[in-house]
Amino acid sequence: MNDKHPRTSPAIRFWARGLLALCLGIAGLGAVQAQDAAALKARYAALQDKLANNQFGRPLNLESTQTSGDLKGDIYSVVEYPFATVDEAIKPADHWCDILILHLNVKGCKATSSGAGTSTVAVAAGRKFDQPIEDAYKLDFVHRVGKSAPDYVQVLLNADEGPFGTKNYRIQLQATPIDAHKTFIHMSYSYGYGMAAKMATQAYLATVGSQKVGFTSSERGADGKPVYIGGVLGLLERNTMRYYLAIDSYLASYSAPAAERTEKALQTWYDATERYATQLHEMEKSEYMEMKRKEVARQRAAAK
Repeated sequence: MNDKHPRTSPAIRFWARGLLALCLGIAGLGAVQAQDAAALKARYAALQDKLANNQFGRPLNLESTQTSGDLKGDIYSVVEYPFATVDEAIKPADHWCDILILHLNVKGCKATSSGAGTSTVAVAAGRKFDQPIEDAYKLDFVHRVGKSAPDYVQVLLNADEGPFGTKNYRIQLQATPIDAHKTFIHMSYSYGYGMAAKMATQAYLATVGSQKVGFTSSERGADGKPVYIGGVLGLLERNTMRYYLAIDSYLASYSAPAAERTEKALQTWYDATERYATQLHEMEKSEYMEMKRKEVARQRAAAK
């Protein structure tokens, strides 16, 4: 085994796996409540100042919250794609496999119809380097279109249980048109966690994750630079952004010929994360691309 990924002790592997459940995070605080175009447009109007003035260099607002046993991240953003494109891209369950595979931790995904308007999106989650699919953790998400209208769409993915005491995984994506060329979207993900996952996260944050930060900043240091949030909310914000960028990167690739979409989405996702390298940099682009090409090929072979 090379120096970059040294052999770890059973204790370290335990908390790393528990942390993975939190990092994968595709989750929620109880059931996600359905909304509609009017409510989403009202939220867009209320966020005008934050969408125009932020640290992201784009119309985007990130919010994170923590309660005693739950974490929740929300991103609101204006994207440069017509609503019809967004609507078509995000509804099918198999498209979510193409979205989720962009994330470092997702090693594979398969969508199958469950009947009655639902599908199962089976996700294999692993660590942030190339590894056998057999070593990954499996999570089965129920995918459904919660609501669809000419000016609104809502897609939900739910998994009631995860590894190491995690539960109530929820991901929601809502969208409504702003004009003929722009769409306002809201991505929400949240999850509940038990004592094992909490201990794993604390161990991670006390060691290799101690210097990692999120995006929220309420003060500046002596050097005048922002002091970003760390800890559990920092972890939550990093993964919220990674999943949002996966959705945005997939949308960016959607107009390309089908044979070129995956490569474009991978390139776009990595470049987008490097815009926020302080929070999101994990590996060089060549390493990411090599790893993901292998995982995509494996995913496609398994789908046949």
